[in-house]
Amino acid sequence: MVNSVQGPNTTTPLPGASPAPNPNKPAQAGAPGVKAPQGAKTASDAAGEAAGGANTQDRFLKLLVTQMKNQDPLNPMDNAQVTSQMAQLSTVSGIDKINSTLKALTDSMSAGQAMSATGMIGHGALVPGSAMELREGKAIAGVEVPQGADTLQVQIKDGADNVVQTMQLSNQKPGVVQLAWDGLNDKGEAMPNGSYKISATAVLGGESSAAKTLSFGMVAGVTPGSGGAKLDVGKLGAFNLADVKQVM
Repeated sequence: MVNSVQGPNTTTPLPGASPAPNPNKPAQAGAPGVKAPQGAKTASDAAGEAAGGANTQDRFLKLLVTQMKNQDPLNPMDNAQVTSQMAQLSTVSGIDKINSTLKALTDSMSAGQAMSATGMIGHGALVPGSAMELREGKAIAGVEVPQGADTLQVQIKDGADNVVQTMQLSNQKPGVVQLAWDGLNDKGEAMPNGSYKISATAVLGGESSAAKTLSFGMVAGVTPGSGGAKLDVGKLGAFNLADVKQVM
């Protein structure tokens, strides 16, 4: 049968020995055994960026002064040329500052996204895929139908691509359709535990098209990164937050 579901240390240290660490003093980033947060900007990084911007301006001004010293006395630079070059320097400096600000904003958003995503750990999620895992007569999957479907046909196949069960669903609204399989084939026989595959066809207005199938997995962890947080969904792999179609 197939269902559709949605004490302080007083010891005196020996001469030349390093003082014992104070347990009441918090560890500082950069101390042995303490790592700075991934993606955090250190003081040396910030100083390097500031020095880089200053060096760019210094080089530009030196070139400008050199150009003015060696200009043709009979054809000197006019004020418009000098103003134009100064404006170019201002534009370049402004773009550098904007890029630095955007990078800091992106890093901050990525860290916040990763922190929020940790709330999904231990929950089930539907992500793109065609795998369906049967365990003790229970299996969950899904199908995405962006425009809805008059008729939705779902086939469950074994490892040899033999169809073991066919689902016929009608009048499906746009969105994600949850599927639950009780592990019985079309003949009512219980199928063994293991991995199966699903495929789906949606019919809307007399036209049929392949529908996107979704696999179910448990979120085991979150990995932050420059491109955003990724969810570890067990054997299904790692997925971006945007790939998660539904959390269950």
